[in-house]
Amino acid sequence: MRVASIGECMVELGAHGQGQYALKFGGDTLNTATYLARLGIETGYITALGDDPYSDAMLAQWASEGIDCAQVKRLAGRMPGLYMIETNDQGERRFFYWRDRAPARELMDLMDSALEAALASSEWVYFSGITLSLYGDEGRGKFLALLGRLKAAGVKLAFDGNYRPRGWAGAEAARAAFKTIYPLLDLALPTFEDEQMVFGDADAEATATRLLSAGVREVVVKEGAKGALVATADTRALAAPPAPLQPVDTTAAGDSFNAGYLAARLRGLRPEAAARAGHLMAGAVIMQRGAIIPMAAMPAFDWKKLGEAR
Repeated sequence: MRVASIGECMVELGAHGQGQYALKFGGDTLNTATYLARLGIETGYITALGDDPYSDAMLAQWASEGIDCAQVKRLAGRMPGLYMIETNDQGERRFFYWRDRAPARELMDLMDSALEAALASSEWVYFSGITLSLYGDEGRGKFLALLGRLKAAGVKLAFDGNYRPRGWAGAEAARAAFKTIYPLLDLALPTFEDEQMVFGDADAEATATRLLSAGVREVVVKEGAKGALVATADTRALAAPPAPLQPVDTTAAGDSFNAGYLAARLRGLRPEAAARAGHLMAGAVIMQRGAIIPMAAMPAFDWKKLGEAR
């Protein structure tokens, strides 16, 4: 596979008013994997699930999207986590979680030679701050060692900080965990608001400078409607969205941007052009409810035009 995405998928209950909720499945790295697959990138998802009907339904849905599920682990008698989304009139959301016994938390204990070989044969491995928050100190140590072996095998690593305070003992714990993986990263796709909470950065430029100084090769700092700051050792560029939008639901905005960006880079587009692809993908997602939008709502991508635009 070209991209292996590591993390957790949960049962999603999204509020639809008057006490009604729509049941879907979502998780930040799964959202990115889904949109990557829809954009024509060979993609696999790496996680652990239970043996319950919801886990079965997740696997069926992922397979229908063209996601490789061959390395998903299953634990008997267990069920995936659950989260609820409440959105306000501006489309901003709050999350409420039930996930303490989610099987995905034990993935590092389930690692075997077949799974590691699948990861090592991938072109990219993608994960997030939520992925890091799942495993605890011991599990993160195992994960860091795994990333080091993958890096040595030539796999490129992409990371979105995606900080959720309830997943951590505090910002200091997240800060320490993030710092350990920065020197290994080929690409970081943070959201400025998250980086400000964890590191106290003054602006997106400060975030980009800090990450590049830590050894990250390419940084894209997402700032919502303002755009995304694309930074490498030699360049800085602010890529603005094509048009202002009033979001219906911002769930998976960053995840879908990441998919558009990665898909574009894998097609050989320059970073600034890839950011335009990210905005196009995220712009479609925020105008629908839930993390995964209907296939009919997917935007049309003219990769050649995106690559040529200035």
